[in-house]
Amino acid sequence: MSTETEDADDDLRERITNFLRRNFPQIQMHGGTAAIQNIDRETGEVSIQLGGACSGCGISPMTIQAIKTRMVKEIPEIEQVHADTGMEGGHGGMGGGGMSPSFPGETTDDGDSDEGPEAPF
Repeated sequence: MSTETEDADDDLRERITNFLRRNFPQIQMHGGTAAIQNIDRETGEVSIQLGGACSGCGISPMTIQAIKTRMVKEIPEIEQVHADTGMEGGHGGMGGGGMSPSFPGETTDDGDSDEGPEAPF
């Protein structure tokens, strides 16, 4: 790959990262993460993996849809966005890796009770 291509890839990656930080600060504020998994400049496709608190979050489908809709409008090189939390049954990232959501009060396989997350207050 030429230096010009690498510079263009780095520039696009930086613009995507800045887009996520600028448009979706609530992801990080709520304990979630958004990571670029893959960028294909030829097809204009980018894959984003949401993690942390986004996995299993009830509003993550709305966040994903907003990312998909807004990124293609704001970044001309991007034509299609693939994004998930890894909880969709193996479509990418951690999905299918044996992880499943737990619910407060549920007993885990090792016999421990999952009391759920602690309140931030």
